[in-house]
Amino acid sequence: MTYSVAWDDRARWKLRNLDPTIRKRIIKKAISLESNPRPQGAKKLSGMADTWRIREGDYRILYTIEDNQLIVLVIKIGHRREVYR
Repeated sequence: MTYSVAWDDRARWKLRNLDPTIRKRIIKKAISLESNPRPQGAKKLSGMADTWRIREGDYRILYTIEDNQLIVLVIKIGHRREVYR
């Protein structure tokens, strides 16, 4: 089973404004969710319904998983001090 990664408009906008080296790392990490949407180190967030997060350095990628449609939707990207607000 291979999932497809979709990007929310806010996440896409934030991604465009990041430094190119950080942007490449985040894209690579998000694409890795296609083969395993719940990798080791991923955590389910308690305050947000069906939202997961993975780390990439000081940045966090927040996403939801739609198992019935095999889609991983990246909803938010940000530095660890601001992404949960």
